[in-house]
Amino acid sequence: MSWRWECDPDEEYVIGGAPPAFVAEVEKRADELVRAAEALYLDGTLFQGENPKSEHVRVPGGMFVFLLVPRYACGYVLQATYL
Repeated sequence: MSWRWECDPDEEYVIGGAPPAFVAEVEKRADELVRAAEALYLDGTLFQGENPKSEHVRVPGGMFVFLLVPRYACGYVLQATYL
């Protein structure tokens, strides 16, 4: 299973209306976080502990809230705030 990230509940709700440059920064950072998680949790589907807590991630132009769920091999962008 390959790691991925997605917006929850959907991209329009989470990041709709933000400038394309900000959206690109969020996507770039989410990609980095998922790559790091893939290296940390070699087989996330077998993970038995508690999920990591969500984190606030700063990017140029704002921030976003990111939640990692190792058992699903997925990261979720829950909220994005463009400043």
